[in-house]
Formats: sequence, structure tokens, C-alpha cells
Amino acid sequence: MGETSRIAVKLVLEGVGEAEGVITKVSAPLTVEAILKILPIDGRVHPSAGGVCLLVGLKRGEEKSRRRVEAGTIAYWPMSDSICIFYQDTTSYSPVNVIGKITKNLELFKNLSSGTKIRVERI
Repeated sequence: MGETSRIAVKLVLEGVGEAEGVITKVSAPLTVEAILKILPIDGRVHPSAGGVCLLVGLKRGEEKSRRRVEAGTIAYWPMSDSICIFYQDTTSYSPVNVIGKITKNLELFKNLSSGTKIRVERI
């Protein structure tokens, strides 16, 4: 896989720490391209089943979507127009577009308070 198909990202959680991940274009190419255009993304997390989400304002539809995801999955959730980070294996309420994986410090997301500030940026 070429460097351009795997984009390293850092997720900065205010007052909590930093996590790292990889966004993979092949997973959902159109969704990933749209997300890359708006990086860095600043927002606040809110809890979701098995993870946390952050509103992004993309208004994209489903692309290679699925409901069952593994711990560490980074996904775009069309129904709520959010990026979700799943800290445990789960079945989402509605289909999500898988866009990547957390590679370092996934445990930081398990006990986040609703409203915690987050910044997602390229490394």
C-alpha cells in the first residue's frame, strides 16, 4: 500500500492525552477524501454505543458501510454526520463507513466525559 493510501492522524483529547491512528482511503474512498479536505477537525465528543462521536458537518451517505465494528475502528456515521471512535467491539445503531483504525492509546476513549474537546489532525 502506498503512503498516499494510509494517512497518519493524531487525536488530541484536551486534558486527557493523545492517540494516534491511520485513515485508509481504500475503506471508503469518497468519504475519506471529504474528511481529509476538512482536517484538522476541532469539536467535542459525545458518547455512542461502544465509542464516542464528534460532529463533522459532511453530510455524506453510506459507502461500503456496515454495522458490526471492532474495537479501535474509526468510522464516519452518516445518520449523525459524525466521526466515531469505537473503543470496544460493537454493533452500531445504523450503518457506518469504516475509514481507519486507532493504532496507539485507544484506552483514552473509554472514560471520556461528554463534551471533552478533541482535535483530529494529520501527523
